[in-house]
Amino acid sequence: MLEFLKAILFGIVEGITEWLPISSTGHLILLNEFVKLDVRDEFFSMFEVVIQLGAILAVVVLFWNQLWPFSKKEKNYIKQDTFMMWIKIFVACLPAAVIGLLFDDVIEDLFYNYQVISLALIIFGVAFIIIENVNHKRKPHINSLSEITFNAAIIIGLFQLIAAVFPGTSRSGATILGAILIGVSRSVAAEFTFFLAVPVMFGASLLKMVKYGLPTTGMEVIILLTGMIVAFIVSVIVIKFLMSYIKKHDFKVFGWYRIVLGILVLLYFGLIK
Repeated sequence: MLEFLKAILFGIVEGITEWLPISSTGHLILLNEFVKLDVRDEFFSMFEVVIQLGAILAVVVLFWNQLWPFSKKEKNYIKQDTFMMWIKIFVACLPAAVIGLLFDDVIEDLFYNYQVISLALIIFGVAFIIIENVNHKRKPHINSLSEITFNAAIIIGLFQLIAAVFPGTSRSGATILGAILIGVSRSVAAEFTFFLAVPVMFGASLLKMVKYGLPTTGMEVIILLTGMIVAFIVSVIVIKFLMSYIKKHDFKVFGWYRIVLGILVLLYFGLIK
């Protein structure tokens, strides 16, 4: 029962942090320091990635009409704008996919530690505040998904690569930041980030399941399914909140949160633990 309750907590944290630009991986690693799941190390390494499938399912459900590229009402049954969007998503995913496949073990060994996580939290927190201040009076020139060019998709993909390498950066945070920098509106940047997450997280989950294997006990299956279901429910709420929030607010509050959290992490692991 205790591990079941812990799985619920992990699902809540995943559902919140996957979409807010504050780093889901960083929060899950930190949460495991205080509420440690009593499971095999291999299972947890798989769990902290595969639990994100629940969060991704929320995107698929909420944005199904925008994501599904086929329609009987369209010529040749294909929605051209949606089909082109998927090609751009594929292009944007290539940098992170290639690096992830080639250097997953190296990245995990070198960068999955509190120093990198805390510094990434702080650096990107400062970046959010600076960029939002600079862009305060700038009008975005990309205001719809169809206006995102292949060049823009590649640039956003390179920002996603930063998050793939450095835990604590936040995949959503990095891609939103990159998109805003090149003139994408906040709402379009957020949507494109959500859609990017679908193939990226499915690919990352498959990679981890191949590397660490599937759950081997009934309890591990229950923990994984519980975390995914809770992450899905919480993600639906958080995505709706974020899309409403960014219509009237910028991302600076998340920047300050990241800075404070990064400092606390450094203090806890550097001085207390």
